[in-house]
Amino acid sequence: MLLAALAPLLVAASLRPPIDGLVALEAAGAVATLALVCLSVGLGESILFTVAVVAAVAFWIGSLVFARFLGRWT
Repeated sequence: MLLAALAPLLVAASLRPPIDGLVALEAAGAVATLALVCLSVGLGESILFTVAVVAAVAFWIGSLVFARFLGRWT
């Protein structure tokens, strides 16, 4: 069910202005991280929790880089 929430966010990220797309990508990163954490707990695999933590950090750093370049483009 969480993965179904990614579709509208990705559509919004591709069709909206860049700043709105950045917000949608941040929300998609949170949803993807939450899906990985739920999968980790459900399967009892600790490696998936590690992947979720790394993904959360990568999404956060990626959004900061995107915001910096967005500032240069406008």
